[in-house]
Amino acid sequence: MSAPMHGVGHNGGPSMEGGVSYRRFVWKKARKGLMGESLPIEVIRMRVRRAEELGLPYKSYASIRASTGRDVVGFLFSSNALRLVRLGDRLAPAYADKLARMKAERIVAAHHPLVPELIEEFEGIDRAGQAPRPYAQWGQQKAVLAKLLGPKLPRDGLVLISEAPFEAEWVEAGKLAGRIDGPLFFGS
Repeated sequence: MSAPMHGVGHNGGPSMEGGVSYRRFVWKKARKGLMGESLPIEVIRMRVRRAEELGLPYKSYASIRASTGRDVVGFLFSSNALRLVRLGDRLAPAYADKLARMKAERIVAAHHPLVPELIEEFEGIDRAGQAPRPYAQWGQQKAVLAKLLGPKLPRDGLVLISEAPFEAEWVEAGKLAGRIDGPLFFGS
């Protein structure tokens, strides 16, 4: 038997060596179990309630849980996703209301020229810090996100809510659970 394949894009699925049909059967059965098709109804109800507390559609929540194996504990919002662009901008009332209702950590990555300390004063924001510069090198993005997120929160329990294309890189740089487009998350 050859060594297992590892690397970017490999999902650790069954090899194609002898006995492949049995391994394929076992693999499909395991994936089906992960996707929640055989969960007790009480667990599904509990997860639906949790998705509502987070302000997420159940399908998105279930997908994140299945891919990471953990609950969503918080969100990292880019200031672009919150439509905060200039000094003095305020959160739209619908955005502020949704943030205030969420039962999770709410962190904002503020792009220049915004001042994180002023954003922290908004209701529904737990903390804010400087965002990585657009198109910054990988190591710089990683360092800025590490400083912003701190050591306590599990990274694979945080979901990025962003809007600008360059912000999508933060998922990998910060080892986050996933990403949702700002307009989709806020329903605009």
